Amino acid sequence: MTNVPDRPMPRIILLLSGKRKCGKDFLADALLKRLGMEEAQIIRISEPIKRHWADWKGLHLDELLSDGAYKERYRKEMIEWSDARRQEDYGVFCRAACTTVDRPICIVSDIRRKTDVRYFRETYGPERIRTVRIEASEAIRAERGWQFQTGVDDVQSECDLDDYGPWDLLVRNEQADDVEGLLERLIKLASS
Repeated sequence: MTNVPDRPMPRIILLLSGKRKCGKDFLADALLKRLGMEEAQIIRISEPIKRHWADWKGLHLDELLSDGAYKERYRKEMIEWSDARRQEDYGVFCRAACTTVDRPICIVSDIRRKTDVRYFRETYGPERIRTVRIEASEAIRAERGWQFQTGVDDVQSECDLDDYGPWDLLVRNEQADDVEGLLERLIKLASS
C-alpha cells in the first residue's frame, strides 16, 4: 500500500460506479441512512473538483454538488480541467476526497475511471475494496433527466469503466420498489 492516510483505516470501501442518472448518489445516500453515520460515510471524488471550480469561477459550491441544471452548465469544462490534472497525477482528486475518511465503512459514490479503482486498491489494499456497478437503461435514465451530451457522455469520465470487471456486485437500478432489495445486497457486500 502506498500513500496510506494518517488516520484510522476503513474496514471496507465500497466503490460505486455507473452512468449519469443511474442512481449512484441516491443509493449511496440510502445506504448511509441504513448503515448510520457512526458506521459509514460518503465521500465524493468530484467534491474537490467542484470546490476548486467554485472558488476559481466564483460559483455556488452547493449547487455544483447538487444534481441539477447548474452543475450541467459547467460539467464539460470541469471534466476537461480535471482530466488535465489527472494526466499530471492520477490520484490527485481521490487523495483530496479521502482527507476525511474516518469511519469503518467508506462509500465512494462516484468512481469513474480505472485509475480511481487503482488509487483505492494501492492506497487501502485490495482486501478492503468492494466494487459495485449500478446500471439503468437509457430510457430509465432519460426519465430521470438524462440527455446525451457530446463531450460528456462519450469521454473517459463516463466510459472508462464500461469494460472494467469483474465487479464484486452488479445491480440494476430501474424500479423504485426494488430499492430495499438493492440496499440489502449492498449491506451484505459491506459486511463481507
